[in-house]
Amino acid sequence: MDALNDRGKALKGSRILVLGLAYKKNIDDTRESPAVEIMDLLQAKGAHIDYSDPHVPTFPRKRDYHFDLQSVALTPESIASYDCLVLATDHDGFDYAQLLQHAQLIVDTRGRLPAHACVVPA
Repeated sequence: MDALNDRGKALKGSRILVLGLAYKKNIDDTRESPAVEIMDLLQAKGAHIDYSDPHVPTFPRKRDYHFDLQSVALTPESIASYDCLVLATDHDGFDYAQLLQHAQLIVDTRGRLPAHACVVPA
């Protein structure tokens, strides 16, 4: 929310793409994943959320969280269409150079990305 506010944009109504749904990188296990809670919190604040995870093509059924979502393919156009990307799980399969080149804003919760104009460390 602070990263968007710093750019004069409200969280409510913003399009947010959460990168990585799995609990840890390079796996498909979403149990106890903080990404799911992040998605829930963002949606509760009025953000429009999606996710991208090469290991989790469809949001799994969960007892406490209900999202009818499919993983978004990362293309230059799709990346640029979001107000903010939140790197929640740093899968090796993500093209980080492409993310940096096309994202409007990235909040890096994993410390994966170098200091960059559109990167905000969490």
